[in-house]
Amino acid sequence: MKKFFDDIKKDIKFKQAGPGKKLTDDASKAPVAQGSAPTRARQSPTDGAQRAGAAALARVEQQQRPRVHTSHDAIRNQVKRELEAEAAAVADEKKEAESEESTLPVKDPASLSVSGVFFTCPLTGATLTKAEREVRIKEAILMWFSEDPVEASVMMVHTFNKDREKVKAAVDIISRYTENICKNPTEEKYRKIKVSNKVFQEKMSCVEGSREFLQSLGFQSTMLSVDGQEEEFLLLPEQEPSALEVMKEKLSRLQKGEPVRAQLDRQLQVYRPSPDATHFELPPDFYNLSAEELKREQQLKNEVVERNAMLRTKAMREKEEQRERRKYNYALLRVRMPDGNILQGTFLARERVATLYEFVRTALADSWQPFELLAPGGQKLKEDEEVAINECNLVPAAVVTFSWDAAVQADIAAAGGQSAKAIFKAELLENIRTLS
Repeated sequence: MKKFFDDIKKDIKFKQAGPGKKLTDDASKAPVAQGSAPTRARQSPTDGAQRAGAAALARVEQQQRPRVHTSHDAIRNQVKRELEAEAAAVADEKKEAESEESTLPVKDPASLSVSGVFFTCPLTGATLTKAEREVRIKEAILMWFSEDPVEASVMMVHTFNKDREKVKAAVDIISRYTENICKNPTEEKYRKIKVSNKVFQEKMSCVEGSREFLQSLGFQSTMLSVDGQEEEFLLLPEQEPSALEVMKEKLSRLQKGEPVRAQLDRQLQVYRPSPDATHFELPPDFYNLSAEELKREQQLKNEVVERNAMLRTKAMREKEEQRERRKYNYALLRVRMPDGNILQGTFLARERVATLYEFVRTALADSWQPFELLAPGGQKLKEDEEVAINECNLVPAAVVTFSWDAAVQADIAAAGGQSAKAIFKAELLENIRTLS
């Protein structure tokens, strides 16, 4: 029975084997059986295999695709591009400005209404240009140490330091030092200042002239041993009561000190009557503008008519007027007198109208007589009002009309008197010139 079933199984296998083949045939060329046996089902990969495959695929795609920038990368790149573009634009503007400046017409100094803006040093009386005024004043202050060390150090503190808050802090600390010494003259701790002290370093060392002032009070630099190390101290010997009073007086000079500033030279000049009185040729010093801005300003003059024709609000007009005033630092003013002669002077654009009145008064032979000044439009310039020259549209240059007070002139005539024939002082008329 067992043999019978084995034969049946062999017969079934033989039928399923397909067509026969020779033993000498290549096994690799054997035809594939097309039997009806079902194909073995493919197993799905595990979770771990899926994750590993996804990671591998991601690495391949990352190598093939360009890197995607994050928002921070985009911002940094954008900023970098803008900075590079801005730097290139600035460089181009600088080259263009230098080129335009070189092509601007150079004015003949002889044709200028005034040769420039000049100042007077209050310490030496020397005439200074704008460029040299600060340096020359510093030199004069340093030279003043041989005359008065206290005053020189006071001028140093208030002139050499632009930050007024730092100056105030230094003066307050020096005041505290001095007051403690005067209240406790025999206690050495108040007469000894450690230079490396935090307060001294932060409040005093950064203010030029503060140490010089302490030295003018009598403090002397001394090296003392502190914890085995040499430290610098400023020591003041014990003072007599009379010396303490002198210290208080010196401190008062420091507290009341003011910056030393060069004074504007008016460059007073008298001219004969001339139809060219309203013609001005000003040097660049009068303008708070670069060469490029000056050229642009000239181009904008052609647009004045169109701009005036526009319907603008009061706020718009005021804002534009303020912007115009800031363009000029100085004003060249001419005062036309009743006899036709012209008085000329240079002023700061922000000076008050009262300074113009005082300037004219000092040139008059009869300075006691009241007078009036009229702006180009005929409006009276009021001496008693706190109005600046640039607020009266007198910058950068203008011609103002002088007239005697009519009521006073009538009283003089009624009394049988006469005003002086010469309006200006004699010494001014000796140097009168003709406008060219």
